[in-house]
Amino acid sequence: MTNELVLPAWLAVLIAVAVLAFAVAAFRLARSVRQARGHTEALLTAAAQDAEALREQLAGIEAELQEKQDVAVRKDRTPVATVDDREYVITDLGQEHGPRVPARVVPAPMFADILLRESVIKTAALAAGLRRALSPEVRNRIRFEMKREVKRSRKERKLMLRAARRDLESRQREPLRADAEASS
Repeated sequence: MTNELVLPAWLAVLIAVAVLAFAVAAFRLARSVRQARGHTEALLTAAAQDAEALREQLAGIEAELQEKQDVAVRKDRTPVATVDDREYVITDLGQEHGPRVPARVVPAPMFADILLRESVIKTAALAAGLRRALSPEVRNRIRFEMKREVKRSRKERKLMLRAARRDLESRQREPLRADAEASS
């Protein structure tokens, strides 16, 4: 008599091999997770050290700026050059407007400050203009206008070509008409 619950031997071996393969895969996965966790922890530690170094650098820069600002506030600031209230136009270049007063000499640190501020303002204005010029709306409008211009020029070329063909054909017909009229 056979028992209905008995497993064939090949099925038992197959299940044992599958369980063993699953255990090996689980062990490898756990090891790779541990390695990834260690790598992530190392990256976090390095990032924390970098952040701390940046904080120290920022604190040093802030202290230096505060020191410079304190020195600048203590100094007595003088205005740059004052000019009369007249507007100067390019067409007035050769005309005399009265006695010329030389501009005051500006100290080197103040000159550098003025120069840097002007450069920063021009750079910021250029960046804003580029950002606006390269915006999707403006690019789309340019693309639309270019397509419209291309269509218009194609139409114009077609009309000119048709007119030139008509003119050429009429010139070719004139000698034929003259011959036909002469022979009649």
